[in-house]
Amino acid sequence: MPLWVVVLGVFGYLYPPPLVWFKPYLEWMFFGTMLGIGCTMRFSDFRPLRKHPHVVLLGILAQFVIMPGCGFLIAKALRLPPELFLGMILVGVVPGAMASNVIAYLARTDVAYSIALTSTATLLSPILTPSLTYLYANTVIEIDFWQMCLSILKIVIMPLLIGFGLKHFLQQKIEKIHDVFPAISTLCIAIICGMVVALNQSRIESLTLILFLAIFTHNLLGYTGGYLAGRLFRFDLRRRRTLSIEVGMQNAGLGAVLAITHFSPETALVPAIFATWCVITASLLARYWGRDSADRG
Repeated sequence: MPLWVVVLGVFGYLYPPPLVWFKPYLEWMFFGTMLGIGCTMRFSDFRPLRKHPHVVLLGILAQFVIMPGCGFLIAKALRLPPELFLGMILVGVVPGAMASNVIAYLARTDVAYSIALTSTATLLSPILTPSLTYLYANTVIEIDFWQMCLSILKIVIMPLLIGFGLKHFLQQKIEKIHDVFPAISTLCIAIICGMVVALNQSRIESLTLILFLAIFTHNLLGYTGGYLAGRLFRFDLRRRRTLSIEVGMQNAGLGAVLAITHFSPETALVPAIFATWCVITASLLARYWGRDSADRG
């Protein structure tokens, strides 16, 4: 995924027209992404929520407290302009990235817990994401709570439920093409990020290192805050690492779609860069923790 995002980002900067062409189909592309993810979900993914609901809810609490709060404080401290300020907020208020489940597997952490956190946070996002956006950003720019809520229901929850239903009722047929869905989702997210770069080609050169510092700090505080929250909740090592990954990685692709749909292409630039950066850092973290877990036996 990092490779595809970087390649299409560079392509979008050097030659914007082909990727700008996708803009009218942005919501449909993300709909397809979430439909594919829904086709990979199982009832067993929610087993940790049924057996230990408090553990999952504590993780959700940590995610939706740490990331929005950190995004707000960083944006205020660096005095980011309104468009980038809102971009930082959107990065913080979206649910965890589905890619975090793969990272949790590579890092040899609690994959079932990671999937339960991601799935539960995603299902709660139609309420939590617009509510927290309004809370943190309404003083900077007018936020239409209900329009954002409906957008998330349309491009996140509906395709997830359709995909989940297809997997349940057409299990044998879906299993035959199971491996295609992650590839399609990855390609769609990469195209969305590349399109954001293409739409901002004239603005990118004027951006300073402050924006990259903001994204770097936000991502780092997510990993650190998630791990420390796990210690506060007295989780074991594997679950602390899982929560760290889950909090530090955000569904920034959703943030980019919401930004373009409801605000501006410049606002979408922050989630697009964050999407690339968090996958790179999480991959490095997974490599380190994976080796550490192997050494521990």
